[in-house]
Amino acid sequence: MLTSTIDLSIIIPVFNELENVGPLHSEIHEALDSTGIDYEILFVDDGSKDGTSGVLRKLQASDPDRTRVVLLRRNCGQTAALSAGLDQSHGAVLIPMDGDCQNDPADIPRLLGKLGEGFDVVSGWRKNRQDKFLNRRLPSKLANRLIAWLSGVGIHDFGCTMKAYRREVLEGVRLYGEMHRFIPIFASWQGGKVSEMVVNHRARTAGVTKYGIGRTWNVILDLILIRFQQRYSQRPIHFFGRVGLYSVLFSITTFCLMLYYKFLHELLTGYPEKTFIETPLPLLSVMFFLTGVNSVLLGLVAEMVMRTYYESQDKKTYVIGELVQAREISSEPSPSI
Repeated sequence: MLTSTIDLSIIIPVFNELENVGPLHSEIHEALDSTGIDYEILFVDDGSKDGTSGVLRKLQASDPDRTRVVLLRRNCGQTAALSAGLDQSHGAVLIPMDGDCQNDPADIPRLLGKLGEGFDVVSGWRKNRQDKFLNRRLPSKLANRLIAWLSGVGIHDFGCTMKAYRREVLEGVRLYGEMHRFIPIFASWQGGKVSEMVVNHRARTAGVTKYGIGRTWNVILDLILIRFQQRYSQRPIHFFGRVGLYSVLFSITTFCLMLYYKFLHELLTGYPEKTFIETPLPLLSVMFFLTGVNSVLLGLVAEMVMRTYYESQDKKTYVIGELVQAREISSEPSPSI
């Protein structure tokens, strides 16, 4: 990301929003011009095909001091577009918004006020969401409850793009897939203070929605990934090794059952001998044993990869919030006495 030189960056990823970008641009100015905040509006065109890029060029030309435009060569997805906007932004505070005019720019000063209460992230909550119930609101509600439960971050609406972030919270964050909605989780896991605030949500009046129920599965898969990263990124052997040890234990159990059917079944029950080969036990025993060995070996490889990742890039396995000391200590070696 670029060095912070202004107060606020409004980051708006857009894709085929020809009719919405102009009104949204005007509304943002109406909401912020009277506040005295030094801000920029940064549109990221995610490979639009309907002439949106041409409208954005005109908006930038008419408002060169406040408006900037990033044009991606192809459609890369909302998360990638948002990541491009974050990298090109200058603000000390960053507020992403949707480009469909459903987020209300009048909420921006309120988000900043909430952020000023000492929080690092303020997430918008579309409590009265103006979308269709079956294919938008219901899947979103279920996904939000699942995400809150698995992450331990009690936010009602992870999918709301409109959030306020302090720049330092996003330093070093790399976004993939649908992970832009999980930034409050990353911030919370890093010790940041996260809050939420009810924001106005408006019905779409122009253009076509780009979201569908199919994205719910992508969100769930990304959630599994970040949960794994949070718990095991520094110790993958603990995950794969545990799976391996359990598999070997199951293998031993099935092998013991094979021995039982071979030598003890008739003796203990009085029924004729049951040939263990008639059961799936041999197959299960071999399968669990091979799975266990492979899991342990995979854990060792993952452990070496992660250690190489951290050490080659000089990444730390900890995050310092504040350093309290009486004086600066020089890193130069002291002269010998």
